[in-house]
Amino acid sequence: MQERNRDSVRRGQYIMKRSIKTANRIGGLDAWIMVAPTVIATLLIVVATPAQAQTYTVLHTFTSGTDGAYPLAAVTMDGTGTLYGTASGGGYTAGDCGSDGCGTVFKLTQHGSGWLFAPLYSFTGSTLDDGAFPSAPVIVGPDGALYGTTSSGGNGHGTVFRLTPPASLCKGFSCPWTETVLYRFLGGNDGAYPGYGPLVFDQAGNIYGTTQYGVPANLGTVFKLTPSHGGRVESILYGFTAADGGQPLSGVIFDSAGNLYGTASVCCVYELSPSQSGWQYQNIYGFQGGRGGTNPTGGVVFDSSGNLYGTTFNDGGTAYVLRPSNGTWNLTTLYSFNAYAGPLDTPTLDAEGNIYGTVFDLVSGGIVFKLTRSNGWLESTVTDFGGFGQPAGSVILDANGNIYGTIELGGTDGYGAVFEVTP
Repeated sequence: MQERNRDSVRRGQYIMKRSIKTANRIGGLDAWIMVAPTVIATLLIVVATPAQAQTYTVLHTFTSGTDGAYPLAAVTMDGTGTLYGTASGGGYTAGDCGSDGCGTVFKLTQHGSGWLFAPLYSFTGSTLDDGAFPSAPVIVGPDGALYGTTSSGGNGHGTVFRLTPPASLCKGFSCPWTETVLYRFLGGNDGAYPGYGPLVFDQAGNIYGTTQYGVPANLGTVFKLTPSHGGRVESILYGFTAADGGQPLSGVIFDSAGNLYGTASVCCVYELSPSQSGWQYQNIYGFQGGRGGTNPTGGVVFDSSGNLYGTTFNDGGTAYVLRPSNGTWNLTTLYSFNAYAGPLDTPTLDAEGNIYGTVFDLVSGGIVFKLTRSNGWLESTVTDFGGFGQPAGSVILDANGNIYGTIELGGTDGYGAVFEVTP
């Protein structure tokens, strides 16, 4: 339970700056209530939103049983339209997991007009040398396996894991997947507590990610896992210092030249460039507060022109774009949400350049938003979760414009849900 409380503090530290008692709910980890572990059928709860002619559907509501509880991250979709995701609690409750559970990985498969939910794996915590409390999305690797991180477990400081699907002989819908822990963080020179962003592969099969703590100032790292003799060897590309902000909560992305980009949630957007002497760090923009926002907890994403889009969480929350110009980057604030607690995660762009994401807002619930260019940028609320919901992760879009995401709270039992919004 101590590790879970530390994870909650890490997730909530930027909200805590506002000195509000409700801030400790941001991770959904401090006031969990154990319910009887029951497996329920997939629920389809449809609520129309007449003003925007869109339909909100709950694809699965979590029970804190074997299916999981409190999903913090966005879902991932493979080429067949199957959704994969993580729940930060629920699942296995023995060992050091306690009644809260150590979290799960799940999938949702479309079946006719509904969706079928299946748990793929339940983490077992440090007692069994496994991970615990997955807070980041999983990604589909080049080999078809799922890759992700846990914010705790392993040696107590988090893990990187791989999940492989069952053999073709398994005909059942919920056949178990096999987990392999690729790396267990030691909490020293190798970093500690992976962030909330997804991993990323390069073309050579190396894996890149971030940790919230670690060398040299215990302010976080960018790491690389290289294949070696059937396993993975870790190397630190950069360790954050007080001078450059630190504590990356999101992951990193590549540009076409092989440079990495990400955010240090205390202040900055950064670039890491490979060179013969190692990776070179450059702070390409530092947030100063006010209308420009502060604390970029989410990551950044490129558009087709090479511009970087992102969000900030504090000072009302903003959406911004960084445009490269003669070796520098110029920031434009596209929209100020004036929310109690703004977007936590990376925005999503569609083919037309519209921006989608979520606003967390501890007080009134949260929303899914869409920003459309129209003599400036016009914000529309795709879904309003009311007094419950708290979407911590962002959203994804399929080829038909359907929107998918998770809410950390809410659902039938209050343990969160996976949702779809159809045009």
